[in-house]
Amino acid sequence: MGTLHEVATDTEEIETVEPRCASGHSTRAVHGGVRRKKAYNALHTPIVQTATYTFSDTQDLIDFMESKTWGDGHEREEYGRYGNPTVSAVEARLAALDGGEDAVLYSSGMNAVTSILLAVLPAGAHIVMTSDCYRRTRQFCLTFLKRFGIETTVVENGDYDALEAAIIPKKTRFIISESPTNPYLRIADLERIAYLGQQYRVMTLIDSTFATPINQRPIEWGIDFVVHSATKYLSGHNDLLAGVIIGRKDRIKALRDARGVLGGVVDPQNAFLLDRGIKTLGVRVRQQNANALAVARFLEAHPKIQRVWYPGLESHPDHHIAVAQMEGFGGVVSFEVDGDLYRTGKFIDAMRIPYIAPSLGGVESLIEQPALMSYYEKTTEERLALGIKDNLVRFALGIEETDDLLADLEQALATI
Repeated sequence: MGTLHEVATDTEEIETVEPRCASGHSTRAVHGGVRRKKAYNALHTPIVQTATYTFSDTQDLIDFMESKTWGDGHEREEYGRYGNPTVSAVEARLAALDGGEDAVLYSSGMNAVTSILLAVLPAGAHIVMTSDCYRRTRQFCLTFLKRFGIETTVVENGDYDALEAAIIPKKTRFIISESPTNPYLRIADLERIAYLGQQYRVMTLIDSTFATPINQRPIEWGIDFVVHSATKYLSGHNDLLAGVIIGRKDRIKALRDARGVLGGVVDPQNAFLLDRGIKTLGVRVRQQNANALAVARFLEAHPKIQRVWYPGLESHPDHHIAVAQMEGFGGVVSFEVDGDLYRTGKFIDAMRIPYIAPSLGGVESLIEQPALMSYYEKTTEERLALGIKDNLVRFALGIEETDDLLADLEQALATI
């Protein structure tokens, strides 16, 4: 198995064709990566629906194994857990889109996070994590990894002095953050986090799911690894589960090797659907950005809303960072209704366009009350200790007409 510090060589025979105007985000979403020799000259990447691959004779097997050993290019693997041509094509596109050298796909975003930590961290290691990271990521680090003697220090988002003070030289292996965060859409100063990682020789990982590569590319700011729940914006249609990690080629090679052991592979059908979804990422995200900004401005001016959290508003605590490092402010708006748990629920029930559901990033607008959707088992007091108010709403905007969404908000707020 490779390590994160070994230099990898290409392992697939590919035909490189650079698209014209390749600097544009939507162009990269459609044409990014490398164009492979496709069956029957098909426009779309074929679905290679197989779990195993065959060899014509013993010499064919020997030649294949020698090509793997010495790094000569080849297009296939011997078993589906180690690689698949459909999956590899999507990985190449995602790497190009996020500005990385390579990418590795997983069966879910959560599996991507757990896999990189299990693959890289030795017993007794230490992690520094910001407080607004995805709650399941925090749960994995604070409970599961603790069983292996791996300690996690959680610092408040935006407190970079505390972040630096938490680093234990020669023991801290990762700084992990999310940007924008869920649900308050806090924005991490990527340049500052990258500097701390380089200064102390600590790897940095940013969950950029809410931003997408259209709005933000952490690798360009010096971050080592970017993770996405590809289930969300990258797919865009709420019909698959997948995750991806993007980074330097040698490090991704090691993670791909580890994936063959840990087993979190994505199947070729889902990879094909993800590839199709990525091609419309640019147009979808631009509409979602526009919808979210319009909704945030509307809500901030409404008398029945106490507070709005959206990095595109000057009232957001990280607006200045968002302006400096993002090209769009994302498609999620969080806000506090003037009312209690039940009045907030009445408002949500009055909405006609969005579905009440978890998740985000699809073409359909989704709305939820985090106190009920993610923290139902906790009391109001316990939720408040975690920063979750009963009147908090998270609105993940889809690609519907902006005026229709504003009218729906207007009529729903009129009912409370």
